[in-house]
Amino acid sequence: MELGRLIQGLKGAELLRGDLHRKVDGVAYDSRNIRPGYLFVAVKGHTQDGHAFLQEAADRGAGVLVAETFPEIGGDAAMIRVPDTREAMTHIGARFFDEPYRAMEIVGITGTNGKTSTTYLLESILRAAGTRPGVIGTINYRYGKTSRPAPVTTPESLDLMAVLREMADHGVTHAVMEVSSHALEQGRVRGCPMRVVVFTNLSRDHLDYHSGMDSYFMAKSILFRPREGGGVPGEGAAVINLDDPRGAELVSLSGRPVRTYGLQQRCDVRAEILSEDRNGLRARLRASEGEVVIQSSLIGRINLYNILAAAGAALSLGVGLDEVASGVEQVRSIPGRLERVENERGLSILVDYAHTPDALQKALETVRPLVDGRLITVFGCGGDRDRGKRPEMGRIGGRLSDLVVVTSDNPRTENPLEIIAQVEDGVRASGLPRLRNGTTDPGGREGYAVEPDRRKAIRLAVAAATRKDMVLIAGKGHEDYQVLGTERVHFDDREEAAIAAEVSSG
Repeated sequence: MELGRLIQGLKGAELLRGDLHRKVDGVAYDSRNIRPGYLFVAVKGHTQDGHAFLQEAADRGAGVLVAETFPEIGGDAAMIRVPDTREAMTHIGARFFDEPYRAMEIVGITGTNGKTSTTYLLESILRAAGTRPGVIGTINYRYGKTSRPAPVTTPESLDLMAVLREMADHGVTHAVMEVSSHALEQGRVRGCPMRVVVFTNLSRDHLDYHSGMDSYFMAKSILFRPREGGGVPGEGAAVINLDDPRGAELVSLSGRPVRTYGLQQRCDVRAEILSEDRNGLRARLRASEGEVVIQSSLIGRINLYNILAAAGAALSLGVGLDEVASGVEQVRSIPGRLERVENERGLSILVDYAHTPDALQKALETVRPLVDGRLITVFGCGGDRDRGKRPEMGRIGGRLSDLVVVTSDNPRTENPLEIIAQVEDGVRASGLPRLRNGTTDPGGREGYAVEPDRRKAIRLAVAAATRKDMVLIAGKGHEDYQVLGTERVHFDDREEAAIAAEVSSG
């Protein structure tokens, strides 16, 4: 594509060197990905500034450099100065990939918890309705038979346009996206019109990035304010959890028509549980379109909210209630979200991604009524992240569990024992006693133990369980790695739990 066409309509763009007839063969914001004839956009990131790599990009053969300021740059690359390189990258990416969002309906889902589960449910509902959905989320980017691991929940705007172009070229009719607060604050989806946007809930998370809960909430709300500067464009509906404490506030801020959901009678989409056990739930869903009975293999109230979120989005897209019920029923499990671990001992073992205080509390409150014996919980907290949540999660784990095994999560560059000590402060404050010598015999006493080695911690918990008990392994969910220092090593809680059950049965 010619440079002139690529930057046509880009506000404040000023050509400092070169000509607009130059051909652009590719676009990149990472200088390591530059090839001859590419355009390089110098984006300011959280830890690095792309302006420091302008000369490197030129040396690698970049034909065009886009930046807010320029040092002396050798070579013959065209230079374009813009007021905001992130905004420029959004504009350039959309034009380079021929505005792929025009070929599909896009649904954006934001919130602290429940985003991933809601995307799986909505994907299944859309498939039941005869459409061809694609998903961009925490676990992977997928459509049809294509799936690849997700490097980040929400891609940079340039990468997002590339993924959407690929999906459009393969006939995807609906793209369902998880939209993180980081992505919203950094404008990654600013140029991507949303047909429907969804709010699941808000609780403590990412306070190592945001200055506080109000700042975190305002970042999330960007998705719902399409007409404001920096908002996400789109004229479709906003689907909002009215049962969440921030739900009503978001309704008042929304610049879109609102459809609320929750368990209250005043919600537009609501449900009542008819029955629930360890094998799933049955509920009656009501909306202005009518009512339908939902049967799901997913367990607990936490998943009923995810079902309501997906149903609200689907109804806003014109999908019928029968297709909603069919799509929900076809979801047997969701990776790392209260996911059952099958084992020969017949133990109830669940693996969940809960790594925030609210997520852990909701997971434990969800499974608590389903437990005949003890609720055994294995969890820790990640390193180099919000430290304030560690004792809070400890208190929640200790208060809602009968037996807790405190262990490492992803310690990263922090000392694992220091992280564990902060979690243990909270467990101790809950009143749960520490078990002498860390003993956790089957059917034994209530209390907590500390085992820094996550593999050993899982084996300790599973060995202590009987068929009446339930083991919840929280924090890592679908992740198949553990971050120790700066190194990733293979580690999957589901694999380890299955092995632990086999070892303990012998």
